[in-house]
Amino acid sequence: MYKRDQIESCFRGRTKTGIALLYDEVSENAYDIRLKLTKEVLTIQKQDVVCVSGSDHSANHRTVTLRRQPVGGLGLSIKGGAEHKVPVVISKIFKNQAAEQTGMLFIGDAIIQVNGINVESATHEEVVHLLRNAGDEVTITVQYLREAPSFLKLPLGSPGPSSDHSSGTSSPLFDSGLHLNGNSTNTAPSSPSSPIANEPKYEKRWLDTLSVPLSMARISRYKTGTDKLRSNAFEVLALDGVSTGILQFYTAQESADWLRAMSTNISDLTLQNMKMANKCCSASDQIIHMGWVNERLEGTDSSQLYKFKFLALKGSSFYIFSTPPVSTLDWVRAEKIYNLCEVLFKIHKLWLADDCWLQANLYLGIHQDFDLEDQRPYCFSVMVGHGKSHYFNVELGSELAVWEKSFQRAIFLEVQRTGSKTYMCSWQGDTLCFTVDFALGFTCFDSKTKNVLWRFKFSQLKGSSDDGKTRVKLLFQNIDTKQIETKELEFQDLTAVLHCIHSFIAAKVASVDPVFIDSQSIARKYMYSN
Repeated sequence: MYKRDQIESCFRGRTKTGIALLYDEVSENAYDIRLKLTKEVLTIQKQDVVCVSGSDHSANHRTVTLRRQPVGGLGLSIKGGAEHKVPVVISKIFKNQAAEQTGMLFIGDAIIQVNGINVESATHEEVVHLLRNAGDEVTITVQYLREAPSFLKLPLGSPGPSSDHSSGTSSPLFDSGLHLNGNSTNTAPSSPSSPIANEPKYEKRWLDTLSVPLSMARISRYKTGTDKLRSNAFEVLALDGVSTGILQFYTAQESADWLRAMSTNISDLTLQNMKMANKCCSASDQIIHMGWVNERLEGTDSSQLYKFKFLALKGSSFYIFSTPPVSTLDWVRAEKIYNLCEVLFKIHKLWLADDCWLQANLYLGIHQDFDLEDQRPYCFSVMVGHGKSHYFNVELGSELAVWEKSFQRAIFLEVQRTGSKTYMCSWQGDTLCFTVDFALGFTCFDSKTKNVLWRFKFSQLKGSSDDGKTRVKLLFQNIDTKQIETKELEFQDLTAVLHCIHSFIAAKVASVDPVFIDSQSIARKYMYSN
């Protein structure tokens, strides 16, 4: 029973609900939405008016008759108008007044008709004029606007800016309550508006409109095709390409909280996928880590600076995919595959000069603008053979630390599994073999006779230099004479050999002192533990 309660508590910890905005980059409007995050799905909800009882003759439109009251008039305020390319909507409904008493009108309702006159293309002032001069009984047809720009909506009963009283006119961006309700010509008391018994009853509810599966989903805070960070906003894209759109939040803290919560759930699902895949793999071919990153594209003529890539550390290899591998057959379809012994992981530009900023924001992923060539703070590169490298960016500092740890672990395991690596080389016309061995160190022998020319332990390597092309000088200290001996060799792929030497030495140190690797971690050094 304890274990079950613990699991249910853990699941509840991964759920989250809250109000946000859905930003339309084309119209530059933001719409009110509600987010519901569960372990496996992010659901976007939009408000709508639904019929909860009675007969609903028209699901989309409601026609309501209002009786103007001596005090309070119609009991509503409106905003918007055709001059601002938005409909006229009800922005306030006053308590115990005519509009509220009908039970059929809601904040966010767009006014379609006034006494049979279509006002969908009318200006704000035209609708105000119609409503003011429509008599003591006004029939309006409305439709709830699910994607009303957020500036048109105000919470029920909240104080808002009034119209410009001095000019006698109204503004489409301000409430026109005074103009509608303040100057009634009716001096006799009027019976209040009330719903008819047989008429349908309505409620405003949050309805599911889009569900985005989080398994293998990816998050982006950057505008497509640019290096520009969205302010307090990000986008979630499902494996099948379905997008939430731009989710915008009111504060940086809110945005960071949601970003972290979604990233955590995506990471948990990725871990589940890894565990399932590893059941089908041998002990020497296990997946250590995988996930989405952004890769910076080479060349200035690229249509976008970064492109999504899916990376995986599995067995002896480092994989780069354009889409995640979902079956065993997909692993052979990787864009690039590199041997883990021959890659070098490097963290870039953590802005170490500003420790306070790092400590506060590295884990949350909050970004601040700096005048730097590359505005993305959480970057790492993986250097491969022939002097080439891949440059990646992740969304959170916590992700950067996980990649750093995962590369260290994957390389360490591969060195231990492999035991040794041998490369063909040459020197002064002779074809030689150079071996890096986890137990023995460095050995050079003749490729034909197999005669050992020299052998040194890792501890005897005191330095090295290379020409950046094919030739390297290795400086070893003779145990007996204490003199430095220089060994020169030429390799076809010098970079791969140097990376291999680095991997074996790092693994050797880690096997003697496991804490050493953690002490060298740049990303984790500047992170608070959660």
